[in-house]
Amino acid sequence: MSPYSHHFTDGTAFPFPLGKIVCVGRNYAEHARELNNPVPTTPILFIKPATAAVPMEQSIELPAGAGNVHYETELSILIGARLSHARAEDVMPAIAGYGLALDLTLRDLQSQLKEKGHPWEIAKSFDGACPLSPFLRAEALPMADDWQFSLRVDGELRQEGHTQEMLTPIIPLIVYMSQHFTLQPGDVILTGTPKGVGKLEQGQQLELELEDRLHIATRVAS
Repeated sequence: MSPYSHHFTDGTAFPFPLGKIVCVGRNYAEHARELNNPVPTTPILFIKPATAAVPMEQSIELPAGAGNVHYETELSILIGARLSHARAEDVMPAIAGYGLALDLTLRDLQSQLKEKGHPWEIAKSFDGACPLSPFLRAEALPMADDWQFSLRVDGELRQEGHTQEMLTPIIPLIVYMSQHFTLQPGDVILTGTPKGVGKLEQGQQLELELEDRLHIATRVAS
């Protein structure tokens, strides 16, 4: 796997390394329901380490012997300034960019851990578990009431997300995260996945799009 480092869609590098990836589970009600999970009333947070990140442009390597690996397409947010116990008005100036991510999940292992009441980080945080796209600069994608993003697998639309469907929208979500974890420049936020998650297979071609502004293709290694 190639080492990951932040960069923008124009090819320029972001001056801070990746620290942590703060994620939210079940932030779209229909996704919670498709996995027979209860719809939460407050955000469910977990963290992927920096070692989980890989450039989305490179082929996705499925862990050998680990069971089903599911894709979960998410809007990603690059943090550009420190946030701790932030207010809503602090959030927008601290966002450096927007991109797309795949929250790869060892679904069989996650189900086994959940049945035992155990934490399921090892199903979410393995090496290569978070392919990240380049980021659009924040000023290139002004905040709107609704953004659309999608995933196609071998040309078939599998996931289509609309940010207006988030249970906890972007700004309140980052405020909530900052109450529990200090966010540092270089940290990445994953904002949850819509319905349509599924198993990855060797050789599949993936195409991801954000608001006609970010297009990226990758594939699953054979």
